[in-house]
Amino acid sequence: MTTPRYLALGDSYTIGEAVPADLRWPAQVCARLAARGMPLIRPEIIAVTGWTVAELNAAIDSLQPEGPYDIVSLLVGVNDQYRGGTVEAYAPAFEAMLQRAIGFAGGDASKVVVVSIPDYGFTPHGEAKKDEIARALDAFNAANAAAAHAAGAHYVDITPTSRSHQEGWVAEDGLHPSGAQYTAWADLIEPVFDQVLGAPSA
Repeated sequence: MTTPRYLALGDSYTIGEAVPADLRWPAQVCARLAARGMPLIRPEIIAVTGWTVAELNAAIDSLQPEGPYDIVSLLVGVNDQYRGGTVEAYAPAFEAMLQRAIGFAGGDASKVVVVSIPDYGFTPHGEAKKDEIARALDAFNAANAAAAHAAGAHYVDITPTSRSHQEGWVAEDGLHPSGAQYTAWADLIEPVFDQVLGAPSA
């Protein structure tokens, strides 16, 4: 079996700010697949805490990852919103980034997995503006969901999970998801990876 290649594009939520590397959701998904016999290599991650879509785009220009990849994930946009950006500016920027992700998947949108932006209003850092943040992120997620569906990419909505307020859901920094929350994301994302990669069942 040829070892599939995986490119993960994003920001703090992909690089796993404030959690050990093995608890990042891309790492957790890969570990699960490996445990079931899929020789998925360690994800190639292009993601840094604080990145907007434009900054991710610039980093890709600099790093020049070489496709094609068997699967590409894309989760980006929270920093566009956090810095006061509008959904009107985000939507076309995200659409262009999604097309770039599809290019890395050899032009096959069915190999791209878009993940929704989690809601940081459900953390100690954001709770003072919880309702405002929720409204803004709902609009941003409506834009990235529409782009994913129009392009034929997969879409995984982890936002309700980020709003579920479970014990130990937030990392020690009071802002980012904990490893436990990333595990819950992996529960939702893993079946889509299975579909894309034809992973063996448990």
